[in-house]
Amino acid sequence: MKEVSVNDVPAGAQLIDVREVDEFAEVRAQGAINIPMSEIVGRVDEIDLDRDIYVICKLGGRSAKVAEYLEQRGIEAINVDGGTEGWVAAGLPTES
Repeated sequence: MKEVSVNDVPAGAQLIDVREVDEFAEVRAQGAINIPMSEIVGRVDEIDLDRDIYVICKLGGRSAKVAEYLEQRGIEAINVDGGTEGWVAAGLPTES
């Protein structure tokens, strides 16, 4: 599984936030799409397979597990190390 830091996520990237809905509502990376880890199996078809897939969570643990799951299904995914907390700390654009 490929992993990048928050600073290496390209602008406009397809960013899948796998945190739960309440966490996502508090603060999120700008443009992120919420598909909670608990729902990923049933919602994987919502992911655009023609674009790079960046997976983010709070710190990077849940997103790594989701990226591994996607790769087991033959879908390349990139884990965002540091997660949303790292994103916020780096001063990158957020929404709430």
